[in-house]
Amino acid sequence: MLLSALGFALMAVCVKSAAARGIPVLEIVAFRAFVSLVLSYLNIKRKRLSVWGNNKPLLIARGTVGAFALMCVFYAVSTLPLAEATVLQYTYPAFTAVIALWFLKERIQVATMLCIGMSILGVIVMMQPNLREGLIADASSLSIVAALLGALGSAVAYVMVRHLNRTDDSCVIIFYFPLIALPVSVALLGDGFVMPNLEELALLILVGIFTQVGQIGLTKAMAVEQAGKAAAYAYVQVVFSALLGWAFFSEVPTVWTLVGGLFIISGALVNTLYKR
Repeated sequence: MLLSALGFALMAVCVKSAAARGIPVLEIVAFRAFVSLVLSYLNIKRKRLSVWGNNKPLLIARGTVGAFALMCVFYAVSTLPLAEATVLQYTYPAFTAVIALWFLKERIQVATMLCIGMSILGVIVMMQPNLREGLIADASSLSIVAALLGALGSAVAYVMVRHLNRTDDSCVIIFYFPLIALPVSVALLGDGFVMPNLEELALLILVGIFTQVGQIGLTKAMAVEQAGKAAAYAYVQVVFSALLGWAFFSEVPTVWTLVGGLFIISGALVNTLYKR
């Protein structure tokens, strides 16, 4: 889980670095999807499965939601301090609980209600400077909204995956994500493509590689440890992001980010560890 958290944090560093060099977010998404598409396809063939799966409508829906969520997350990472963008992504457990209530008819436990309340409070605290100055539509506020939309999309995709696990192999579910994300991001990019130099190309490839490192670490951890205990270590990504943001971009988290992030992460940890 520590390796997974470091992998995802380094992915965010590469995304932010590539965007700072003028590479459009949609182009970064396309490269990320291309690397994942190749690796996922090879994994499916290794398992000798059909790439098209069984529940095609829901697989396509999951891929579409995941693609737009990734665009929002990458935009937030490229425009917000790394620690802030990472913390906002961890509002997804609150979104997941509400969506699961609607679609899967799952009960919301007391710990989950506490998680939802603390997540909302944390977001309000993090947006406090903009709210106080009336800057609802400034760039920072739009980036925060994008991060929250990314978390919402991740939650919707997560609920879909839980339903798809009954009909399709996890490799096929993962494959549909880049299968949809690649053409969608290329279509939306249009003529905005920027030819990367060697250093920028390396950053784009590393986005895909570090993502794979994160996913492999996550999968291995969940296979050998209790889900709740393993998932708790995922929040170390916030620490990694803060340290890497300071090391690479001289970012120092504000008091509002620290206090709001404390609420969000505490709520998510309560929800994660409740069953233990």
